[in-house]
Amino acid sequence: MVRMNSLKRLFSIIFFLALMVSCKKIPVTQEAFYNYKADSLLKLMTLDEKVGQLNLLTSDWSVTGPSINKNYFNLIKEGKVGAIFNAYTVDYITRLQKAAVENTRLHIPLFFGYDVIHGHRTIFPIPLGQAASWDLDMIEQSERIAAVEASAEGINWTFAPMVDIARDPRWGRVSEGAGEDTWLGCRIAERRVKGFQGNDLSKPNTIIACVKHFAAYGAPQAGRDYNTVDISDRSLFEWYLPPYKAAVEAGAASAMTSFNEISGIPSTSNKWLINGLLRKQWGFKGFVVSDYTGIDELVPHGVAANLEHAAQLAINAGVDMDMQGETYQKNLIDLVNTGKVSLNTLNSAVKNILIAKYRLGLFDDPYRYCDKNREKTEIMTPGNLAFARKMVSKSCVLLKNENQTLPVNKNIKKIAVIGPLADSKVDMLGNWSAAGEWNQCVTLLEGVKNAVSVDTKVMYAKGCDVTSGKDSDIVKALSVAKDADYIILALGESGSMSGEASSRSNIGLPGNQLELARAISKIGKPFAVALFNGRPLAIPELDSISPAILETWFGGTQAGNGIADVLFGDVCPSGKLTMTFPRSVGQVPIFYNHKNTGRPFDASHPADKYKSRYIDVPNDPLYPFGFGLSYTHFTYSPISMEKSEYHPGEKINASVNIVNSGNYDGEEVVQLYVHALLGEVTRPVEELKGFKKIFLKKGEILNVNFILDPKDLGYYHSDMSFTTDKGEYELLIGTNSADTQKIKFIIR
Repeated sequence: MVRMNSLKRLFSIIFFLALMVSCKKIPVTQEAFYNYKADSLLKLMTLDEKVGQLNLLTSDWSVTGPSINKNYFNLIKEGKVGAIFNAYTVDYITRLQKAAVENTRLHIPLFFGYDVIHGHRTIFPIPLGQAASWDLDMIEQSERIAAVEASAEGINWTFAPMVDIARDPRWGRVSEGAGEDTWLGCRIAERRVKGFQGNDLSKPNTIIACVKHFAAYGAPQAGRDYNTVDISDRSLFEWYLPPYKAAVEAGAASAMTSFNEISGIPSTSNKWLINGLLRKQWGFKGFVVSDYTGIDELVPHGVAANLEHAAQLAINAGVDMDMQGETYQKNLIDLVNTGKVSLNTLNSAVKNILIAKYRLGLFDDPYRYCDKNREKTEIMTPGNLAFARKMVSKSCVLLKNENQTLPVNKNIKKIAVIGPLADSKVDMLGNWSAAGEWNQCVTLLEGVKNAVSVDTKVMYAKGCDVTSGKDSDIVKALSVAKDADYIILALGESGSMSGEASSRSNIGLPGNQLELARAISKIGKPFAVALFNGRPLAIPELDSISPAILETWFGGTQAGNGIADVLFGDVCPSGKLTMTFPRSVGQVPIFYNHKNTGRPFDASHPADKYKSRYIDVPNDPLYPFGFGLSYTHFTYSPISMEKSEYHPGEKINASVNIVNSGNYDGEEVVQLYVHALLGEVTRPVEELKGFKKIFLKKGEILNVNFILDPKDLGYYHSDMSFTTDKGEYELLIGTNSADTQKIKFIIR
């Protein structure tokens, strides 16, 4: 009898579902169901309630912009806020969510956003440092951990990844991206989105990713933040747009407009960019948010007469949510009532927001991100800290190592750690360090102490501040250095010298640090530089006087331990630069995939004057894209290809044998580039099209194989069609963009 009743219930459910589908009252797919639910809710909403959903305000827990409305809590209760950012912890999020759910008529829950850029509580290396690992699995895992920690404290939306391609190190926000290369930037963008969002946004340990800054924010004139971008369609489509598209195709559920203009139109009011390219051409289904007061700033841009006009331009262009400006809140109702903004346009924006909230499961349980047990057990776990330490060591790039100055012997009797970054916890975090606590960071000095034997004496002297110093401080540092058997010199930028609003016209070592380095170099003791920075620096003199330089970026919570792992040889360095280091700021912008010009300079003929060259510095950079040394040595065989001629549509196969011919087990990033020898429009001297990160024990040999699709050789032609040319190509494989072997092949 029980079984019969169960069967009856089952058949009843099946019949009911079949009836609903046949009547088309309930859609069959999950996304269609969310659309159905959002449409149903929209019918119940007043204009006030709709506009409220488009209003994003900051709490006063963090300051990430110029203005804060202290009345945000009351506005939530009035239904005039759809999302809050810069708020975290379960208690605080619960309080804010209750204000929305329990005090408003329709009980619509809030989003909670935050700048989770390179970790939440456990802070990892800055994104530019993570990119230098060339380890896509680890980059994805770092964002997975960040999402778990952030969601455990109530956050369900991050303003990341930043996928802006950047070729000018003066721009402070290069620290937040993957560097200068489009192909690699696409691969990293995909993984970061996947790490944040996982495979199912309805799970409470995932958060919505926000691809930013759309578009071309990484190309400001003079490298000055918020500045104009003047760019050709070819450069825009070929170099700058693909990483955004890759993030969208990876499923990014939101996008943020950029502050800059493109071709005279600010991104925040650019109909072609948002409604045209992003939504219609790329099929983006998420919601679009402005950057901080970006809508208001249409007025000083000179395209909006006033804030009402700014709101009209932005929402008609496709910007769904207004970050912190309250321009929509104050003007949209009048704009709809006067017909300057259609009700359909408003409804579309609100619907995009509601669908995202349904996808997160917030309507099912507004407090699903408010789990006290998760907050206690899933943040800064031993596993997270161990991963952070490993990520630091993977991100370090060995720039120079004369006479095997590194690694350092752990049993050395006396070691001096000197410099303004040697024992600064706060600087280890770098910029955009979310909820990271600087007092939990491991400094380089602490990392060295943790690494050496109990019999080693570790000494310390600051030497100078990052941006200033006294001769007496250098004298004290020299006294310590002279008593040591080995010196580690910690130099670079402070953590706040890169990031937003931190552009620099001089990208050399600031303050008296170079003077300190000169003094140390004259002692005659072995020393290595640990370089801390959020951008490529122009350091030709430091390179000339230092026997060893380890680029460490800003490593986060476990910075000191991870760096020490490399300095003392527990980890063989494997990082490779993803952004070129210039010799001089006068070379900027500088990048590896440049064009030849009609008068390319040939370094083997230095007397040729009428060529594209400088007369006071070489054309080539100090350290090229893809560069990074190891404690071991990798020997490359000549490139082997299956054949030298291919037909359109055929896969192109190339391989090379790599031998670890050194004395350490280690990892190598094998890089593949292509060069079209002839094109309808001019082509770069080389373009990254693949890489393999391999591990080899000393003496081990491995065959590394690459398979290229002909579309990998395609480019935008004069009519902006994307096709692949027939003709002759060079395929290059090597250890960095300037050290490759090449072989020719033809597409018939």
